[in-house]
Amino acid sequence: MNSSNGEPDDVRADDTQVTVHAERPVEEKADSSAKATAVALLQSLWFPALFFAGFLCCYLLAFHNPTPHHLKIAVPSAAASQLQAGFDKSAPGGFTMVPIDGGADLLKEVVLHQDAVAAYMPATTQGGTAHLYVAGASGAELTLVPQQAFEPVAAASGSELKVTDLAPTVAKDGMGTSIFYLSLALTIPSYIMVMMMLRATTLTRLKKVATFLVSGAVFAVVGFYATLAMGAIPDRPVSIVFMFMLTTAVSLVCYGLAPFVRQFFPGVAVTIFVLLAMPSSGGAVPVQMVPGFFRALHPILPLGNLVSALRSHFYFDDNDLAQPVLVLSIWIVAGIALILLGALLEQYRVRAAAASGGVVSVGDQERQAASPAVGTPRPQAYNPALGRNDAAQPDLVGRVLGDRGDPFANVLVAVLSTSGKTLVHTRTDAEGWYRFTTLPEGTLIVLAGLHRHAPAVSRVQIAPGYVARQDFVMHPLSSDQQEQPPTTAQ
Repeated sequence: MNSSNGEPDDVRADDTQVTVHAERPVEEKADSSAKATAVALLQSLWFPALFFAGFLCCYLLAFHNPTPHHLKIAVPSAAASQLQAGFDKSAPGGFTMVPIDGGADLLKEVVLHQDAVAAYMPATTQGGTAHLYVAGASGAELTLVPQQAFEPVAAASGSELKVTDLAPTVAKDGMGTSIFYLSLALTIPSYIMVMMMLRATTLTRLKKVATFLVSGAVFAVVGFYATLAMGAIPDRPVSIVFMFMLTTAVSLVCYGLAPFVRQFFPGVAVTIFVLLAMPSSGGAVPVQMVPGFFRALHPILPLGNLVSALRSHFYFDDNDLAQPVLVLSIWIVAGIALILLGALLEQYRVRAAAASGGVVSVGDQERQAASPAVGTPRPQAYNPALGRNDAAQPDLVGRVLGDRGDPFANVLVAVLSTSGKTLVHTRTDAEGWYRFTTLPEGTLIVLAGLHRHAPAVSRVQIAPGYVARQDFVMHPLSSDQQEQPPTTAQ
């Protein structure tokens, strides 16, 4: 363990750095190398593997064969039974007739209120004109599919089918998908922003939340006016509010999830807000034409609710707007609740670790979540009881001595960021040694504190591939100074 000066024999010190040497048997080195390779591969490949599986199971499954599922078609009550029976034979489960007691005006109103994707009015006379009313703003497929289905119906009665688009999209949104891509442009950056902010360990939780809100507002404003300049959406600035609700919901929920799912955060967030949200949004392919699993997610996930809110606001006179706005609001509240619970969880862990004399790592939950690696290492103290070969090469080592050169045990040593946030702390061993691993790069503050002794503080620079060395000498306080409360790390 110790050389003649009490220094561990695997540490050679100069003025500022140490190099760690640990001789191991050949077999142990081989096993360690194989294990390290396996862990590195697992850490590197699980996230792309999730994307691969997600695209196969979500995108390909949802979009490879769009098929109508119970498309609601408003029809006069007198014709409903006959039309339903015909479609049950030709396209089982594809169409559901909605009987309406009224004429063409009432059928149109049903479509504009989004109670049906289309409406069919049979010809009143033999050889007359049958009418099909659709809403292009709901998606191009919901115009084409009903038209293809009812052309044979009209032809069978000797009628010509006339198609009327009651809610056409703006001229430069021919496919009706601009809303979807705008919503996507708001969703993914909101998630990425959280990923990047999790790495900003010098920022407080409140500052990060404020950044999410301000950035989300900027995304919403710029997104609206950029899309408007392309001629892809109508000029209705109130929609900026709904866009801001989406960016806020995504960023707050993502940030709130981080302490609970930790290093799996990227996978969880991508699964919820990308892999599942896009196929169920109804933006690229109408939700009525994707498998039932994704149809069930449509009224739940925020991306689909923004698509619904924008369509309602832009093209359907705000009909059915209340529900998507309510759902987006619930997501925002859920994000706030998760953030508060995460803060309480962090405080509990810090206090529990401090009470047991173990490692305290404020903000560690966020640092783990910032990296999509299984078992992401965190700032931690070296436990000498485990032996010298158990841990990775340290980032910082040091020894705490008394003013007579004798080693001081049980001295509190804390590592803080330059903003004053405690990253990790521990206590020295019987020989006065402390050691920390996996510290963040950059300038950090090291504080040593012992009751009835003056605290010792120093700045150290942590750089990859180097081991910093910081020793401390503790000087006892005078009798007058000892009457003051001792200094401790927060």
